[in-house]
Order: sequence, then structure tokens, then C-alpha cells
Amino acid sequence: MSGRGGGGLLLADTPSLYFRSFYGVPRSVRAPDGMPVNAVRGLLDVLARQILEVRPGAVVACFDADWRPAFRVALLASYKAHRVAGGDAGVAGSGGAVEVVEEDLQRQLPVIDAVLDAFGIARVRAAGFEADDVIGTLATRFRGSGGVDVLTGDRDLFQLVDDAAGVRVRYAVERFAVVDEASVSARYDIPGRVYADFAVLRGDPSDGLPGVAGVGAKTASALLNRFGSLAAVRAAVAAAGPTGSVDGVSGAVFRRLVGAREYLAAAVGVVAVVRDVPIGPVAWALPAAAVDAAEVARLGARYGISSACGRLTAALAEVGAEVGAEVGAEAGGGVAGGVAGGDVGGVVRGAAAGGAPG
Repeated sequence: MSGRGGGGLLLADTPSLYFRSFYGVPRSVRAPDGMPVNAVRGLLDVLARQILEVRPGAVVACFDADWRPAFRVALLASYKAHRVAGGDAGVAGSGGAVEVVEEDLQRQLPVIDAVLDAFGIARVRAAGFEADDVIGTLATRFRGSGGVDVLTGDRDLFQLVDDAAGVRVRYAVERFAVVDEASVSARYDIPGRVYADFAVLRGDPSDGLPGVAGVGAKTASALLNRFGSLAAVRAAVAAAGPTGSVDGVSGAVFRRLVGAREYLAAAVGVVAVVRDVPIGPVAWALPAAAVDAAEVARLGARYGISSACGRLTAALAEVGAEVGAEVGAEAGGGVAGGVAGGDVGGVVRGAAAGGAPG
């Protein structure tokens, strides 16, 4: 069980989860025709296990519409630059940049879309934004009981943790350990709500985020504990002037912060998850049964994932009957724009809005 009442919203960082499944589940897991389906099976099993654990009343599979959004690249050209493919194989991003994605995974993405649609699990993406931004927006908009649980292997989403709002992360890297404000504080010795500031200062090579030269985790932690936020750090440095000093900050660190002023101004907007993405109403109520059981059965047989489909079917039946109907009604009103709906705005059912499957 989740440790708090069920019936909340479960948000899946789907790209993070299927990438982890692809590299974590043996590639010997294949369809009858030999096509690899390890990412598909891994994702379905994660959803089944976490639905049973969290017992949500609503669930959304969130996707990237743009893995490297133009607004982030405009602020920081190095953002995810190391992931840009040299050829045509991969996933398109801003300005036509293509992300390196192995062909064996690429082939599985339409199958993931089709299976989620057959189950009736909402898929949501928004043009020009990453899955993180969709998650941040839906977590902010949710007004139902039971809180919000985010499934991800991405530390960037620790910035969404908010005890007062009932938002927490289930971190895939650590077997979906629950991350709340106390956990963020314990991990990084920082206030629980300032993870984004910590990431800007320390940097994150996996996203092409250089950080402030010479400022590691320990110094970033000390600065945030001293000032409370990156905004306060920057304000103190600006007030002191380039040749001044700041009480409690060594001369060396002060000079590094002065030298990184332009980076800090840009990186804040890169790291921060957008929480007001234009997304239409979302039909996010947890289904108690697949909306198209025949299609689930067909896909299960076609791709050799019948057992995984069966596990998700059982999880939905157990939890959906328990809490789905009640929270579905709450969740519809929790999204700006009113009642839950079908193919509206960023909601994806079947063919993705504005292009290929999401």
C-alpha cells in the first residue's frame, strides 16, 4: 500500500520508464516473430505493480512531444546536445534535432501506444514540451483526494515534491522508493523544495547542464542552506557587485558565482519544470477494465506479451473497482477547463495529436 489513502493521481514519466525497461529487461524478451518487446513488457509490469501499490483513482501516461524544446535550447545551447544523433535514426526534437534511440527500442514505441490505448490509459503530450512539463502541469492542476504520485527515473522531477500539496516521486532507480521533502533533504542536505536550485548550481552532465565551475554538491548545499534559494544567492551576489563580497561565502566561491552570472540566469529557465502547459481536459479515470479487451488480447498474442497484459488487467480490475469511479468524477473537475474529455488539446488517444504516435 502507499502509506496514505488511495484514490489519487498516478503520473507516469513514460519515456523514462520505457528507456529503463529497454536497458533493464533482457533483450531476449521477444515477440513470436523475433521483434524485441522488452521495453513494452517492462513498462506494462511497472504500471501493474505501481497501480497495485499506489491504488490511484486516476492515471496518465505522459510523453515528450519534444525531447529538446526550443525554449530550453535558446536559453542553454548545451542542453541535451550530447544526445543529438548524427543520422536519421531517432526521435525528432526542436529544430529537427534527432535524439539517439536504438532501433530495437524505436520499433517498440508504437506498440506501447497501441497497448495503452487498448487499455484506456490516457496518453498526454503537449507540442513544444517534454513529459516533465506535462507531469508538472497535471500535478499542479490535480484537486482530488489522495495526492499525486510521479513514477520516474529522472531526478529532475524531485523539484515537484511538495508535502503540502501531496505531490511525491516514486524513484525508479531505487525500486520506486518514495521521495518526499524529507527524503530530498536527507539525500542532498538542502531544503526539500529547492532541488531545482541545487541542480542548477551543481549541474547535471546527463542533460548537458554544466553547473557553476568549482561548485559541487557540498558547496551548492551550503549556499542553499545559507540563503534559502538560488534567487537569494543571485541577489546577494548582484548587490555586492563584481569586486565585492558576501558574508558567509568564500572569496573563491563568490568569484565563481560572479563568473557564472549569465549561466545562472539562463539555467533557471532550463531546469524549471513548466507547470502551466496548455493541455485540454484529460479523461484520466483509472479504468476498471480494458476499453478494448479484444484488442488487448490481439496485441498480447501478436507481440508475445499476453502475460504482462494479464497482470495489468488484473491490477486494473482490483484497483479500478475499488476507487476508479469515485475519483474519476473528482479528477474531471480537477483539470482546468472542466470535465474530463476525449481528444482535446494535448490528450492523445490512438493517433497522436498533430503527428505520429506519441
